[in-house]
Amino acid sequence: MFARKITVEVLDADGSRPCPLPWLDSYCMRSFTGRSAFDDTLPTAPGQLEAGFRVQLDPLRLDMEDWMTRKFGGGERVRLRLTPQSPEGQRPAG
Repeated sequence: MFARKITVEVLDADGSRPCPLPWLDSYCMRSFTGRSAFDDTLPTAPGQLEAGFRVQLDPLRLDMEDWMTRKFGGGERVRLRLTPQSPEGQRPAG
């Protein structure tokens, strides 16, 4: 649906793992998060997110970490790594 595919990993003492799909769903559902800046995001699978070109990865990561720490962290900070699967800023021809 969106032009960019992004891998989202949860980082912890044991390494990294795909971000659970329910966590991504919870964040991306604007009616629950109230974060309209990231409307152009769509979770597609565990650890997989699609996004439009308006979405900047660093602010998205910081916002997702804040949301997921409060929602799923259980008192611990949630740290994430977002990795674009296509070159950043490359737009389709046309």
